[in-house]
Amino acid sequence: MPWLAALRHTGRAGLRLERAIGDPVRAVRGAAAVALVIFPVLALFGPAQATSAAMGAFIAGTATFQRSFRPRPSLALAAGAGLGVSTFLGYLAVGVPGLFPVLLAAWCFAAGLAWALGPTAGVVAANTVTVMLVVVQLPVSVPTAAGHAALCALGGGVQALVITLFPVKNWSAQRAALADAYAELADYARRLRHDPHATIDPAPLMTARHAATLTPWQARRRPAELSGLRSMAERIRPTLAAIADPELGAAAEGPERDRARELLDGAAQLLDALARAIRTGQPLVYPTTAPAALAAPGRVLRGPALRAARRLTTLLGRATGTLDPSTGESTLEVPLPGVDGVLRRPGLARMVPVAVRSARRQLRTGSPVLHHAVRLSGVVTAAYLLARLTGLHHSYWAAMTAAMVIRPDFGQTYSRGVARVAGTVVGVALATGVVLLADPGDRLSCGLAVLCIGGAYLTLRTGYALATTCISAYVVFLLSIGSGNAVETGTERILMTLLGGAVALLGYALFPTWETARLPERTAEWIAAVGRYSGAVLAGYGDPAGRDPRAVRAALLDLREARAAFLQARERAEAEPVRHGAHSPQLSRKQLGRVREALGHLSRISLLMEAHLPPRQAEPVHGAAQFGRLLTESTAAAGAAVLTGTPVDFRPVRLAQQEWEAAETPATDPELALTHRSLTDQQDVVRAGSRLLVGALADLERALRRPRG
Repeated sequence: MPWLAALRHTGRAGLRLERAIGDPVRAVRGAAAVALVIFPVLALFGPAQATSAAMGAFIAGTATFQRSFRPRPSLALAAGAGLGVSTFLGYLAVGVPGLFPVLLAAWCFAAGLAWALGPTAGVVAANTVTVMLVVVQLPVSVPTAAGHAALCALGGGVQALVITLFPVKNWSAQRAALADAYAELADYARRLRHDPHATIDPAPLMTARHAATLTPWQARRRPAELSGLRSMAERIRPTLAAIADPELGAAAEGPERDRARELLDGAAQLLDALARAIRTGQPLVYPTTAPAALAAPGRVLRGPALRAARRLTTLLGRATGTLDPSTGESTLEVPLPGVDGVLRRPGLARMVPVAVRSARRQLRTGSPVLHHAVRLSGVVTAAYLLARLTGLHHSYWAAMTAAMVIRPDFGQTYSRGVARVAGTVVGVALATGVVLLADPGDRLSCGLAVLCIGGAYLTLRTGYALATTCISAYVVFLLSIGSGNAVETGTERILMTLLGGAVALLGYALFPTWETARLPERTAEWIAAVGRYSGAVLAGYGDPAGRDPRAVRAALLDLREARAAFLQARERAEAEPVRHGAHSPQLSRKQLGRVREALGHLSRISLLMEAHLPPRQAEPVHGAAQFGRLLTESTAAAGAAVLTGTPVDFRPVRLAQQEWEAAETPATDPELALTHRSLTDQQDVVRAGSRLLVGALADLERALRRPRG
């Protein structure tokens, strides 16, 4: 995409407003917490201290609105603690000539590394930079600096206390994530009725897993109905595909196919009902036709399709029993990593060493998080020093704007830059006009600031431009307490916003992190992950007694992460002003589409084979483990070939599959065939699956083939 087109696209994205608002009750609660801090501090200590306390409460409240499955009080406390430390160090550094820019650069570098923990940590860390710049204006003594830092932390503590005392829709994020997973399964079942080769979007299942990872505090308070349902959703997914598949499930035509469609329709209805019950917390309402559709799966189905259908009805019965205990079904007991079957998320006290280890892993050449940290540090410090040369009193707005605009990728940085400038200009102009015309006193200014905070919380989902308008007006009202000329102050803030935005956008252009250049790496990781998953499944057929369920599960999770990373990189690359092929080796957009289809086919086949994994007491399928190892090695070599630009060759896998199938001769004696009936079924599944895997590898090989010339 050319530069002008990319800038136009990202600019429109930044100014786009969505028809969505936040929860009004939560917005009022967050604004009320700020009011509980700002008015008493203003009355007791004065405007400067009230500013520090209000900033702490506002940013801590903003942290609780981020996309996170941690307890909201802990997010507020963590944000308040970070704000307190940054404010204290900033106040001390301002008193030493030349020290503050050094501290600012170091703090911004650390804030950039915080993205290693995720977007929520990165956004909160960036906010600590802005608070440091806003509240640190004049040199003060150490006791005064400690007082301002304590007030910032107090704001976070009050937010946490208010959230604890007045909870609003607790566990709603976890419920929504789990309900989305079941809704995706229902949609998948409906699509399988018409397209037996349909694929599922694993993103809702990945999100549900993140939501099910609990802190010790959450593990003690989780609603009973949220326990066990996610693991059942994971096991329902392959059974749906196994029933619908014409090669490894029901026949392509005839009564078996009709019965499979009935089962899938009934499952879709029941999964939708489960999703509604999980999302709302209301009792499960059974669809009128679903129980009849799911009854007696063995009436028509035979073989692998029958086994998958029985497994599906069993899992659906246990899932409904979890939400409706009157059915008499017990919840499914599935061992999960962690103590007492709970996926563990470290609490606040244990997050410090985790954060240090995560940041240390990013200190390597080529890490995008390290690139972002260096870029954030350089851009914010440059904006601060350039603004200081102007001699304007509100020069800190330039660095503050730069800190809020810079993000790890091109699209977000440039869209936020446009939205930040537009929102700041509008917000500052409106708030300055109100201050100039109405001349509100300290208390009324604080009241208007609280009102703007509520508006910012309410419009966080509407669009960054509108939320920035509210935030800018809030800062103007807050800093107007005891300030001088309103018009001059507003003009300076707008000029510094333009300067900071320009420095941020120019800094990213000079030191970019292009996702387009990372597409070959993401493609290679996805190819290798698919091979590991397929190899783990085949190993389960080769040695049922020694099969480790965690190996298949771990390979599946790695596959999902690799797929998500590829799709995210491809989406970001589409908005970048970098042509496919500008970085060697590179794949064209058409090739990437074909690779995605081939890898999706490979994943689906492996998923079908996982659905038919034999029990531990079953006989091993000779040669399955060896073929799985060869498949894993070949896909790893294919990933390396993508990175080096060399041809991909899966001929050894094709030859091995042909030799393996030729060596497998089915039993002809009727008594022997009856004795080893289950083994024959397993061999049929593996034989058909291996043929499909080889066919999908051929599609992948063609997709990766470099054009001649």
